[in-house]
Amino acid sequence: MTEEEKKILAEYLPENALKPVANLINRYKIYLTISRTRNTKLGDYRPPVYQPYHKISVNHDLNPYAFLITFIHEVAHLIIYKKYKLKKVAPHGKEWKREYSGLIQQFLDMDIFPEDIKQQLSKSIINSKASSSSDIELTRILRKYDKNKIEGVVHLEDLPEGSVFVIRTGRRFKKGTRRRVRYMCQNIDNRRWYLFHPLTEVKPLKL
Repeated sequence: MTEEEKKILAEYLPENALKPVANLINRYKIYLTISRTRNTKLGDYRPPVYQPYHKISVNHDLNPYAFLITFIHEVAHLIIYKKYKLKKVAPHGKEWKREYSGLIQQFLDMDIFPEDIKQQLSKSIINSKASSSSDIELTRILRKYDKNKIEGVVHLEDLPEGSVFVIRTGRRFKKGTRRRVRYMCQNIDNRRWYLFHPLTEVKPLKL
């Protein structure tokens, strides 16, 4: 990485995380892209099939700790690709969990994370989820460190059943009952039912 690239990357990372992240980028020849907001994913890994490098993208609007965890998540995918190539390995199977947990532990040992995130990460790597957003308690803790919070936006889990709300795309829903982890919510316009993560950011509406 060039010094200019490091300077830009430092703006997205927690203090003391730049050097180990830069080392991973150089070691694995990663082309890192700071991506626009994507509602369906926080990061992405693309193997060197149509390009001569490993490509990782991470959403630009994540707080520094969420950004770092997402980057580590994608590096674990890179390592799995290098080890197994096109062999049949589950995307978030035991092989990926092993690599992800090992990488996270390295960063935990560096004292980069605040104590609350550190404790939850230590618990979560015992059985790593497909994404940090799948770990509700970890996501809840990470959200505490978001800086650019939008006025009037709350988490879906904080609304009482029957509440009407709008999501980022402008679609309106009515909150229903909880099914295991997610909430069943009915679209006000087409009357169809959808599952929502409890920590989905929504704006309450009054009809």
